[in-house]
Amino acid sequence: MTELLTKSEFVEKIFDYENKKEWDFQGDVPVLIDFYADWCGPCKMLAPVLEQLSDEYEGKVKIYKVDTEAEQELSAVFGIRSIPSMLFVPVGEDPQMAHGALPKNQIEKIISDVLKVSK
Repeated sequence: MTELLTKSEFVEKIFDYENKKEWDFQGDVPVLIDFYADWCGPCKMLAPVLEQLSDEYEGKVKIYKVDTEAEQELSAVFGIRSIPSMLFVPVGEDPQMAHGALPKNQIEKIISDVLKVSK
């Protein structure tokens, strides 16, 4: 199941951007973060796909959601200008951003290529 992240949870679970300049991922499992808004049509189309992927990759990849309306500072830190945007966070490497409501097979390819995780 996807989990909603607030700024404080992001700082604790993902990256403490207020105190560190260099990327330093706090987690031990790769993460996909969906930046979305409730009014965004493509975001609504993407949501069930992410729920499916969350089930399929359970224990291998954590999928979080960030409400760009509620967490404007967090969105600004990552330069989110269009939604949906997905941040793919591998362990031990820099994160990569993908934009748009990508089809499931394309998200799976990024999970495989960037997060180095297979089902």
